[in-house]
Amino acid sequence: MKYQAKRKAIILLEDGTIFYGKAVGNAEGEASGEVCFNTGMTGYQEIFTDPSYYGQLMVTTNAHIGNYGTSKDENESNGAKIAGLICKNFSYVQTRPSADQTLQEFLNANKIFAISDVDTRALVTYIRENGAMNAIISTDVENIESLQNKLKKVPDMNGLELASKVSTKEAYYYGDENSDLKIAALDVGIKTNILRHLAQRGAYIKVFPFDANYEDMKSWNPDGYFLSNGPGDPQPLQNAISVTKQIIENDHPLFGICLGHQIIALANGIETYKMHHGHRGINHPVKNLITGKGEITSQNHGFSVDKAQTEAHADVEVTHVCLNDQTLGGLAMKSKNVFSVQYHPEAGPGPHDASYLFDEFIDRIKKMQSA
Repeated sequence: MKYQAKRKAIILLEDGTIFYGKAVGNAEGEASGEVCFNTGMTGYQEIFTDPSYYGQLMVTTNAHIGNYGTSKDENESNGAKIAGLICKNFSYVQTRPSADQTLQEFLNANKIFAISDVDTRALVTYIRENGAMNAIISTDVENIESLQNKLKKVPDMNGLELASKVSTKEAYYYGDENSDLKIAALDVGIKTNILRHLAQRGAYIKVFPFDANYEDMKSWNPDGYFLSNGPGDPQPLQNAISVTKQIIENDHPLFGICLGHQIIALANGIETYKMHHGHRGINHPVKNLITGKGEITSQNHGFSVDKAQTEAHADVEVTHVCLNDQTLGGLAMKSKNVFSVQYHPEAGPGPHDASYLFDEFIDRIKKMQSA
């Protein structure tokens, strides 16, 4: 294999801490955003194309990234959404027959700057101890003061609205148009695998932009409503919260995932908060409090719903708990056909322990249809 020259690069955290690495492909470049880490051993392409990661510098904890390349069929959106990539060992070759690009080709095509040869164990330990924070990665290693000034202009994730950056601009359809089961989905950063799961269960989905109003969605005469995952702080999404309140008031079946789960909580007057360093990986244990069963789940969130307020709410119950830290994993309304989870039952990547939630959503819709 041809020797790959590598340009020096750095990671500058907002508290002034510096980690060192090398630019992938000897590229000259720069990227900034909130630095976070994902503990998944596989599924890097799905992670990189997940809209929930928009505006974030992704640290992969698996030591080797890129060895199986990428395939266009495994994108979770229309392209890479991460702000930049930080890894230990970057593979410039891939060995999977079904791949259509190397990871380097994929990143180049998506204009994503990446750095490798980083002590990711030390970096992840630092984030875990000091919390998620903004950072900048750059090959301009000699001009630290200039990088610090650029970093000061990067907006804080707390209070940041990002759904508008990743949502569809126009409504579109997914699934079998002849289906007798229609679901209206509000796209605040939806993953393609969610649509696949719903369509596989016989649903025809109309995906609406993040700023669609309730009347727009209702006019399609859907049988149920869905609130998607997505990036950023849920609190600025006042339109989505308003739409959710109207869906609840009109007693429609409603299911929310991740950001959608947080929006449902806010619509019920339950607060959300920014986590210390979030949950991101494909091996997070969750307990279903209704069945008593455990689930290994895929998770990706930096915000969470206040568990104490949920427990104190007269019309909302806690249905799932994240076992690593006892944070809220899911909720349901007692008087309405509304439920949600903080994690990702559609996986992509990840285990399929929680895919039953899509069956539950379809069953709830059909029961209301036959009532």
